[in-house]
Amino acid sequence: MSGGHEWAIPVAGGDPDALRVALAQVEPLARRDPGAIRVVRAPGRVNLIGEHTDYNDGFVLPAAIDLDLRIALVPAGDRRVEIVLAESGERGAFDLDAIGARTGTWIDYVAGTAWALAEAGVPTRGFRGLLSSTIPTSAGLSSSAAIELASAWALTEPPGGGVDGMTLARICQRAENAYVGVNCGLMDQAAESLGTAGRALLLDCRTLDWRPVPLPLDRCRLVVCDTGSPRRLGASQYNARRAQCEAAVAVLATADPSIRALRDVSPGMLASIRSRLEEETYRRCEHVVRENERVLETVAALGAGDLETVGRCFAESHASLRDLYGVSSPELDAMVEIATSTPGVLASRMTGAGFGGCTVSLVERGAEERLRDAVLSAYPHRTGLTPRVFVVDAADGAGLLAGT
Repeated sequence: MSGGHEWAIPVAGGDPDALRVALAQVEPLARRDPGAIRVVRAPGRVNLIGEHTDYNDGFVLPAAIDLDLRIALVPAGDRRVEIVLAESGERGAFDLDAIGARTGTWIDYVAGTAWALAEAGVPTRGFRGLLSSTIPTSAGLSSSAAIELASAWALTEPPGGGVDGMTLARICQRAENAYVGVNCGLMDQAAESLGTAGRALLLDCRTLDWRPVPLPLDRCRLVVCDTGSPRRLGASQYNARRAQCEAAVAVLATADPSIRALRDVSPGMLASIRSRLEEETYRRCEHVVRENERVLETVAALGAGDLETVGRCFAESHASLRDLYGVSSPELDAMVEIATSTPGVLASRMTGAGFGGCTVSLVERGAEERLRDAVLSAYPHRTGLTPRVFVVDAADGAGLLAGT
């Protein structure tokens, strides 16, 4: 859970040949030298488990997915960056030597990344590009981090700036925090930078240690169901929950100064101060403390091939987000209920910040269409909304598209 915003970048096809054709139509440099075109990509991400733990120094288990954002570009000899949105033709531009203040539009994510790269001492260069995305916006799949990562690869020479994936993720987080003004955690950028095909990413949000976690994709698939209800967790609600977690840590730290975050708190320790916390604050903290345990239990269960335990952890996580952290919604609950009542669905929960967005399910191979049919049939009758169902694969992180 990052708390990041997702700008309404029109969703279009991601075929690199189509991008080449479109770019050639809008950029004279490409017409003169088609071989100069490069395509960089950055994936979306889905968080399998570990919600609202990142800003509490906890554990998360996201996976980069094969819905992605791409920029087809021609490197420029000047310091100007110009991008066209493939779907709408809308243009955004800025000068690398005079980036200026944020504008409140999607170009801020590109400009902010350029600013953060320069701050980190990574050289940047201008380009002319065309941006296209298959990541649904306002669904909690982190289109904002994708535009940052793709921009980082587009703005640098060699592509990616010659820095490691975690460093690039932190630069992109810096862009969103300090330039765009969204106080997100690192999970989205890390997952989309460091992702590995067929694997999730276990990230320790305190130490930034991470490791790939193999997924049993020979037995099952990941299915993301978009509720059609955009995320509505406002900044004030998000900040209020962070403040409640920090308040509990302050109480615990009076007895044990080594406690710096809810990451350091056991269920027993939390129970010992229950009388000193407001009931709602206690519920928020109980979710975080137990969610951290569920992340590690899920990783162990995946390693052992114990999908029954994975299903239980998903179910407990969703119930906790609904009942303790208060960030589910009737739409998310309905989607999870439909999924868990469908034969072949092994695990299902809401994913992302909450109050709308998507669910993620682990589904036996061969049962994907059964779940799709159940969702498309039952969900509109229960909510009046039109859902979307995406069968996705765990994908590699951001980079230069092969062959370009």
